[in-house]
Amino acid sequence: MGFGRFAFTGLYPLMVADQQISVEGGSYAASANYAGYLVGALLAALLSGISNRRLCAFAVVTTVASLALLALPMPAWLIVVVRGFSGVSSAVAMVAASNWLIHERRHHHGAPALFAGVGVGILVSAEMIATGHLATLSSHAIWMVLALGALALTVVSITMQASADRLEPARMASHRGSEAQAPPPFGATRLILIYGLAGLGYIITATYLPLLVRSAIAVDPVHIWAVFGFGAVPSCFVWHALHERLGTSRSLIGNLALQAVGVVLPVWHTPAAYILSALLVGATFMGTVTIAMPAARRVAAKVRFNMLAIMTAAYGIGQIIGPLMANALYARTGSFDLPLMLAASALMLAACLCIGGPNNKILQQHMAEDQHLTPKPGSR
Repeated sequence: MGFGRFAFTGLYPLMVADQQISVEGGSYAASANYAGYLVGALLAALLSGISNRRLCAFAVVTTVASLALLALPMPAWLIVVVRGFSGVSSAVAMVAASNWLIHERRHHHGAPALFAGVGVGILVSAEMIATGHLATLSSHAIWMVLALGALALTVVSITMQASADRLEPARMASHRGSEAQAPPPFGATRLILIYGLAGLGYIITATYLPLLVRSAIAVDPVHIWAVFGFGAVPSCFVWHALHERLGTSRSLIGNLALQAVGVVLPVWHTPAAYILSALLVGATFMGTVTIAMPAARRVAAKVRFNMLAIMTAAYGIGQIIGPLMANALYARTGSFDLPLMLAASALMLAACLCIGGPNNKILQQHMAEDQHLTPKPGSR
């Protein structure tokens, strides 16, 4: 998903330079990808009869195909279409992999490793793009290199996931029994709204960062994008630990507030501000997912719809609104400063909506005590 969803951001300036696409065409391609992400999330909610492992396989195979297609000469409108299908694959990957790990495997402690994979994909694909650029490869050739890299990851992921599903039932039953059943942190509507605002808040930085920095820093801007991915990898583990220690409400407040700082930093237009922005937003945007998705698992028991799919759809809506807002304001002002400030405001609003949620850590302790004091069946 890190390759299929985010490599376009790093390669966007080179595609413009190679006349593979215009700046305006790139904006349409980005919007198509976000729209595809929304469609994919809704599609995943409807495909409940298909196993999550099969959906994961579909997602990674179609991601490789979408990367390889962009290596071929094609008109701009077809690039937009391909990026739309790539967005569908990304959303299916997010929903199916989260469902497989968190719902089916009941292994919510594995969420940091799952979501850190997105950061690994951003980092590795960004450096592959930078290396290809240094070797004077065209943007078409770099897309093929990325497709081959993603193909290698696909073979490994499908093989490992199939092996994991062959674990003996006794081991899985033991793992399920060890999981603490904490109550939901928020109602479903509030959690979906928070997550949608998070999608709106980070996406402008995630879409335009290399374009913002290309005239401000005397290095290939894709390296700044690599910093974004580098920040995402360890952050998933850090935010998971903070979630376990502080509970959903307080960890999300800290995550979203710090992310807002990172989003607004580029308005200072200095190299340090751009680098710190890439690091802070990278270090928080997947952290939001790491906190919110396991929290959604607890809410899912209280609702009749696919909670993870609807949350992913809300995130997709936020990602569509963000660039549309940014493009409209940029056309009026010639600057991304106001869109960035509005995006940071959306993140702060999301943080405010987290206030008042229960402290999950305390609730877990109370529930553990209640479980310990409850007599077992047959005891006196």
